[in-house]
Amino acid sequence: MNFEFLNSVSSFLTSALAIFFAISIHEFGHAFVAHLNGDDTAKNAGRMTINPLSHIDIFGMIMMFVAKFGWAKPVPVNPYNYKNEKIGNITVSLAGIFMNLASAIFFAMIYKYIGIYSLKMVCESLIVYNIAFASFNILPIPPLDGWSFISTFLPGSVNYKLYEYTRYSFIILILLVMTNVLSFVLSPIYSFFSGIVSMFL
Repeated sequence: MNFEFLNSVSSFLTSALAIFFAISIHEFGHAFVAHLNGDDTAKNAGRMTINPLSHIDIFGMIMMFVAKFGWAKPVPVNPYNYKNEKIGNITVSLAGIFMNLASAIFFAMIYKYIGIYSLKMVCESLIVYNIAFASFNILPIPPLDGWSFISTFLPGSVNYKLYEYTRYSFIILILLVMTNVLSFVLSPIYSFFSGIVSMFL
């Protein structure tokens, strides 16, 4: 009897687990840091949690498996509630990326010391997807975190003008995937983050 399909199922479930976690910890990071900055919009909406059911966007999840990139439901924030709007925007924008990298480092340390093969494979998948989420979200394309960070330093008039084009972001990302430009752009970013995480392996 051929049991190869079990390996495929196991691989799929491991990847799904890693994706759910990477999404959840990323969005939790945004919500938690917004809370620390004085804005409880996300907390009151039930988004300050690592429960994936609170964060998953179904279509975004399907795209994750089909096109190798996807998204979660955006965490609602109100910058006007921040104690300091600029610091709030910067820290909340970078919070998801930081949480993904911190998670990748955490699982790298577990991977290093654990001896059970199946758990090492789970940790490896968690490392890969957390680095991937950090790498993808740092791109300066609306509404990704990289853009949120950069927009903090732009004049309001420029932000307002550029905001009009955010509806084209999805089309831009699709084109980047289809032309393989996204992989070309992400590769050095992923390698850089991987280098940081590998120091803990």
